[in-house]
This record gives sequence, C-alpha cells and structure tokens, in this order.
Amino acid sequence: MAKATKKQALGRGLSALLKDPSNDINSANDKNADKIVGNVVDLNLDDIEMNPFQPRTSFNEENLRELASSIKELGVIQPITVRKKGYGKFELVSGERRCRASKLLGMSTIPAYVRIANDQESLEMALVENIQRQDLDPIEIALSYQRLIEEIDLTQEQMSDRVGKSRSAITNYLRLLKLDPIIQTGMRDGFISMGHGRALIAVESLDKQLDIYQEILSKGLSVRETEAIVKAEKVVDTLPRKQVKTTPLSSDIIDATKQLSDSLGTKVNTVVDAKGKGKLTIAFKSQKELERIIKQLNA
Repeated sequence: MAKATKKQALGRGLSALLKDPSNDINSANDKNADKIVGNVVDLNLDDIEMNPFQPRTSFNEENLRELASSIKELGVIQPITVRKKGYGKFELVSGERRCRASKLLGMSTIPAYVRIANDQESLEMALVENIQRQDLDPIEIALSYQRLIEEIDLTQEQMSDRVGKSRSAITNYLRLLKLDPIIQTGMRDGFISMGHGRALIAVESLDKQLDIYQEILSKGLSVRETEAIVKAEKVVDTLPRKQVKTTPLSSDIIDATKQLSDSLGTKVNTVVDAKGKGKLTIAFKSQKELERIIKQLNA
C-alpha cells in the first residue's frame, strides 16, 4: 500500500508542474521536461480532447460498463497516453475506452503518459531509461516494452539493442500482459512474483488462472509448487473424455436443478444418461465459496 501511495503522490506533483503558467513545458529542452516525459501524471479528464483521427467510431456500451466495473475495483491499470497541445490542454493518443469508462464512474482525473509535441526520440529515451530503473515491478516493465512497440514502432530485436535485454527476456515480460488483470495487479502489489506469473500464463482459461492464483495466496505456494499445479492441470485437460450418451432432461429435473442453483447461489448442471442415472456438477470460483457451499449443504 505504501508503494501505491508514493506513486500517486508523485503523479500529483508532476501534475502541478503542468499547471504552473510560469513553467509551461512545450519541448523536450524546456525546464522540467525530463520530469514529465515517460512518467505517469494525474490529469483532469476535462482537459483531455478526444483524438479526431480515432479509427473506432462506435463503442459497445456493455463492454464499457464492464471496463468501468473493473476500473472501480482495480483502478486504471494501464495509464492512457496524451499529447500536450498547449497550456493545460492535451489530446488523447491512446486509451479512449479507459477515458470513457472513467467518465462513466464520475472520476475527475486519470493517470496518463504525456508526450511533448511529436518528440518520439525523447519519449523513446525516457521509456528506455524507465525500464532500467531497479524499483519497477514486472508489469510496469512489460507495459514499457509494449509502449515501445506500439508508439515508437520498435521491433523486439531493436528493443533488445536499446535496453540490453535478450529477445526471449522481452517476450517473457510481454506475455505477462495476457494474464487476468486481477493477477497483474497482484504482481504489481508484490503478492506473487514474476515466476508465479510465468507459470500461470500456461493456463489458457482466465477462470482457472484465478482459481490457481487464489490457491497461491491462500497456501503461500512457491513458484515450483505453482508450476506443478499448472502441469497437473494441463495433463487433466489432455486426458480423453469418455463419451456418455445423455437424454433430454424432464421438466421436473430442470425445475429441481434451478431450485438447487438458486438455493446455493451458484451454477448447477445436471446430466442424465440413457439408463436414468444422473450426475450433478456444482460450480465454485474459490476455496472460500466452496466452503460456503459445503456448509450450506450440511446445514
């Protein structure tokens, strides 16, 4: 928590530099420009203009609400990118969905990377310098690599030369961004290591990723123990499943299944074979929920 507070305070301090009329920053050579480029700054959403060249013209409202819900729970994990247009005004470069979702929540500010004019070389230098810092978490490094690819148009080979890291190391960082956002946040907060994250990447299902993540936290699993669980999970997924002929469910069984599902507060599935024998499957998302279900069944 202390780490997050420090970052937020830094963002507010940098924001003050941009609001000081006597210290207006318009080029990479201006005073304090090095403190702005490549760092996260808290900007007022009202000061950010949408990009007129944004190729996307329509936004799915349901997806925006889902993103807003995620931001409400976890915050804006990846800052937006803006270009400084003049004193106190900015133009969005990337992150319009994050901006729109934040406005849905009634937020007044959003974390942003500020680009000064079109000085790509300055931005590249700042990002590369940022990656070299010792206090960055793996997700922060991965996001910096991603920005070098998307905004500076560097290849992984060019990045390898710039930052002095092997292409395989860069790839390993970038793959972390495929993890569920909750797991990314856990890595940023130090609950799990990059080794845990790399093990979880091998699990394709985000739901299964979260299940194993909860097990890591509750049992304090090491990286090797996590790798063993992931390996066992993959073996189970590759086992051939016996085909069983099922019969359509009667209305009575459908009603009973629904009642049980409503009573337990989770999804219940029923399968009946040709001989009339059946099987119930009760879903749970965490060990805590499983314990709740068992306690309710035993009540």
